[in-house]
Amino acid sequence: MMGRPVFVLFGSSIVQYSFSNGGWGATLTDVYARKADIVLRGYIAWNSRRALQVITKIFPKDSAVQPSLVVVYFGGNDSIAPHPSGLGPHVPLEEYMDNMRKIGEHLKSLSDKTRVIFLSCPPLNEELLKKSTSTALSEIVRTNETCRLYSEACISVSKEMGIKVVDLWNAMQKREDWATACFTDGLHLSEEGSNIVVEEILRILKEAEWDPCLHWKAMPTEFGEDSPYDLVASSGKSTINPSEWTFHRKRSWE
Repeated sequence: MMGRPVFVLFGSSIVQYSFSNGGWGATLTDVYARKADIVLRGYIAWNSRRALQVITKIFPKDSAVQPSLVVVYFGGNDSIAPHPSGLGPHVPLEEYMDNMRKIGEHLKSLSDKTRVIFLSCPPLNEELLKKSTSTALSEIVRTNETCRLYSEACISVSKEMGIKVVDLWNAMQKREDWATACFTDGLHLSEEGSNIVVEEILRILKEAEWDPCLHWKAMPTEFGEDSPYDLVASSGKSTINPSEWTFHRKRSWE
């Protein structure tokens, strides 16, 4: 099988659900059709501790093919308040930062061409989340304030390590109606919320001085050469190459 660049989406439910409800993973897969393979490695309810337990299995250093890009999201579950039993996903802030450093170090070590983008904690709609939380679960305390703290911690680690980062906590809140427009349940992203993630990722990929450039417009289209088997032009004397057509998309991505 011909090898395309591989982009891996690694994280918790924000990643696992990224192909649902017009999600950002699905949109990136459409944007990068015939450019790169988007691989989903998302695990609902996971925190940075669980990520570290398996990172060498998901990203083995001896793999014949290493990803060109890894987009990482952990922090939302880490930021949940601790449960009195000691069970649950909470990870103290300093440990979360250390875990993200270790995740970043491992991913950067995979190859000289592996690029990494961290996504920081987005905000949440606390009232909507309380209404949508399953009664099978004990009380889950999530607040915008803790999301902000973990978002800032992720950004701090990213800057420290020279890793690109999307500040989702602030990017989402640039919309006046973010609390109602960006979520399906107060926490997980709607199509509108996912579009913000795509915008921010594409902006980074366009601006980053990476060689090779990983922005979709700069990447070659697989089997994009002209062919006599393409669609026939109205003149009936030539064909039209449709490999770069993007008019099917609901919005034009930059």
